[in-house]
Amino acid sequence: MNYAPASPTGNAEAFAFDNSYARLPQQFFARVAPTPVAEPWLIKLNKPLAEELGLDVATLEREGAEIFSGNRLPAGADPLAMAYAGHQFGTFVPQLGDGRAILLGEVIDRNGKRRDIQLKGPGQTPFSRRGDGRAALGPVLREYIVSEAMYALGIPTTRALAAVVTGQPVYREQILPGAIVTRVAASHMRVGTFQFFAARGDMESVKVLADYAIDRHYPEVRDAERPYLAFYKAVTARQAELIARWLHVGFIHGVMNTDNMTISGETIDFGPCAFLDAYDPKKVFSSIDQIGRYAYASQPAIGQWNLARLAETLVPLFDDNQDTAVELANDALGEYGAIFQRHWLDGMRRKIGLAMSEKGDLDLLQALLTAMHQGEADFTLTFRRLCDSARDPAADAALASTFASTGAIGPWLQEWRQRLSREKATPDERATAMMAVNPAFIPRNHRIEEAIAAATEDADFSLFEALVEVTANPYTDQPQFARYQAPPSPGEEVQRTFCGT
Repeated sequence: MNYAPASPTGNAEAFAFDNSYARLPQQFFARVAPTPVAEPWLIKLNKPLAEELGLDVATLEREGAEIFSGNRLPAGADPLAMAYAGHQFGTFVPQLGDGRAILLGEVIDRNGKRRDIQLKGPGQTPFSRRGDGRAALGPVLREYIVSEAMYALGIPTTRALAAVVTGQPVYREQILPGAIVTRVAASHMRVGTFQFFAARGDMESVKVLADYAIDRHYPEVRDAERPYLAFYKAVTARQAELIARWLHVGFIHGVMNTDNMTISGETIDFGPCAFLDAYDPKKVFSSIDQIGRYAYASQPAIGQWNLARLAETLVPLFDDNQDTAVELANDALGEYGAIFQRHWLDGMRRKIGLAMSEKGDLDLLQALLTAMHQGEADFTLTFRRLCDSARDPAADAALASTFASTGAIGPWLQEWRQRLSREKATPDERATAMMAVNPAFIPRNHRIEEAIAAATEDADFSLFEALVEVTANPYTDQPQFARYQAPPSPGEEVQRTFCGT
């Protein structure tokens, strides 16, 4: 395999690259060109995102199949595969890296923010570890749908700029159509990137990476008394808020390995991810999570565990005295729980229409979740119908119908209304505020699988397009898409999701 980069070709005006990661020392990555594919075809171009990135949309519409398949490198691209390590289901792997992803380069978007543009599935890299470096169509469509839905939900996330089919198969348990998704991120630095160098005892590279991450994502800590400790605290705070926001919408990442936790605080790597249907705090969808390590309610604790691994890589930078450095790290990590709890509780208060804080709010929320679990109530639909009940008690019957026993929610509703009586908002104001944080639409698992099956088996992308359209406005009632709001009927439930590697 020739890992030398291809000569940049194509339209010089499509991308204005400024590739800062490629200017880091050579141990941070391997330069590698995408492997050309047979007959690429552009499935989807995210035009609003392309415009936000300052890209030439007309060029991408015309040449996108070639560019986003890796067949043609735009001028200024400096393709590379990033090196990183990671704990995978608790077991440390000292070398992982981009085994099926190639960073084309970075652009400065119209808001002045630096963004990575990466191809996922463009062929082998030095980190492929016997893999083919390719992606199947199903995982590409899943990542496009879910990452864009997360963005529309207001949750920090990587995004999908384009998806192409390659015109050639990939071989998994069965033969599947090959595809490539173009991913956009604030950066692709991970906890595992720091682990890669720390595991080798290369603290000089850890420091270089930390300085780069500070300059790129946390410039406000540069002048702190202990900048690396302040950096660590900033990463911890972002991750605590991110995971709280996942829980607010019933999202299960599915594979929260340290190589899937970004330094920027964005959601990344939508492999066996899924959204809750019936509320179950122990719910796991991922086919590779046999012990429930990354179950819905376990995600906050796993986030803290991952951040402890990040602290281990940075401790030597906190203080010259090891004991002092370890104490500082432990104190910083200890702040995670309170930060997470504050964000989670604030968000859950908003979901049930509370603008003020009272001591018993946590108990009220836990009582609702317990009732939902016992009543097998749909997570998204319960909170959305609660918005209607906040406006008019006549809507309580529709809310109760989401529970296996229609009387299960009655006692809680009485307690909730007593709590609401101490709030200042009118019923209409409260309902409107609740609808802004309780989505009517999520990318439901059975609808994603339906769209993937149609595209994979019949080359029919209409269901994919519909799902992208409806989840772009998740907080808006869209009667024409009512079927996408409904939970799965018996027999439609998705019990397992797959990574796609």
